[in-house]
Amino acid sequence: MDESGIAELTRELDDLRSRYDAVADVLHTLSRSGLRLQPILDQIVTVAARLCESDSSFLYLADGELFRMRANIGQPAEVVEYERLHPDRAGPNSATGRVAMTKKPVHIPDVDADPDYAHPSADLERFRTLLSLPVFVEQELVGVIGVSRHEVRPFQDREIELMQTFADQSAIAISNAELFETVERQKAELVRFLSPEVATLVSSDEGAQLLAGHRAYTTVVYFDLRGFTAFAEAAEPEELMDVVGSYHAAAGELIHEHKGTLEHFAGDGLMVFFNDPVPLPDHELHGARLALAMRERIGTLAAAWRKRGYELGLGAGIAVGHATFGRIGFEGRYDYGVLGRVTNLAARLSDQAAAGQILLSQRAYAALEGRVEAKPVAELQLKGFAGAVSAYELVRIA
Repeated sequence: MDESGIAELTRELDDLRSRYDAVADVLHTLSRSGLRLQPILDQIVTVAARLCESDSSFLYLADGELFRMRANIGQPAEVVEYERLHPDRAGPNSATGRVAMTKKPVHIPDVDADPDYAHPSADLERFRTLLSLPVFVEQELVGVIGVSRHEVRPFQDREIELMQTFADQSAIAISNAELFETVERQKAELVRFLSPEVATLVSSDEGAQLLAGHRAYTTVVYFDLRGFTAFAEAAEPEELMDVVGSYHAAAGELIHEHKGTLEHFAGDGLMVFFNDPVPLPDHELHGARLALAMRERIGTLAAAWRKRGYELGLGAGIAVGHATFGRIGFEGRYDYGVLGRVTNLAARLSDQAAAGQILLSQRAYAALEGRVEAKPVAELQLKGFAGAVSAYELVRIA
């Protein structure tokens, strides 16, 4: 081989090496955790066009029997709009359709010389050479990657091989991104039914152990509305739902703001706990601040309700102690709950509280002493408790 031939071979090898390096670079980028699907698709078509010196690149994802264009580069806006309105399907009239039909790479050196090629987008964009490749995930065709050139310039075997390697590796990135977004959607759905902390717990590695059951020191705050039973018996269903909706909306906002975890709500009853599943320093103080914020917010709502003839006010009880946390319920319907004397005490204190009153257990007051203003109340006889119970009324944060 003469020097010119050696030089040409060296250039080809350098070109091929740079293209493989480009594949490696993009795959490294695509493999980073946390990437969303659409940015990955956009990057795939950008790199695909560069790998084979193409004028445009496009990527379709399967949607049942249809293939919808999800990313492109170098295509006119009218082509993109046409493809959006007219998804492709298996058939001989397009390169994507042929891939869907054969599950193999399709190379069309010259669309004008191909009697079966009749895709309407050819009238909107001038291209002559097409290459489309299947994207498989676990042997299932999930998409098609394509590249095109304006002039007749068939793709070489090594370019087709390179693109197929790229398509195979891109499938992994697409699959990971779809899985990531599925998990994120599931988390978002969980948050609609569970507290954010519990939703995160359910989807975490350490969640299984915590869900199985464990002991923790906690602050429990229980709320309910004075006058709610009489109101519920007399109110129209629409009025009832409006009041309960406003009450729950206010509670949900404040519970999140004060780092509490909602255990459950049942009508006007709300139970919130602190220091689990996420450890929280000064959880007793967080509980007290939540109760005071709720008293203020519900006081504002109660003034508006009073104008409509509803006499409602908030009562609250706060207790501190050890409890058992974990999954409770039955197959098909589980909650993350807390059980123990401390929960019963908070609920009974709430029952005894007058409208606008927040009652602290003796242990809760001891934990908060010096940081809050509180005053003792007469010893209480609480249902389920053998002896008299000492309690304090929380006035404000000192």
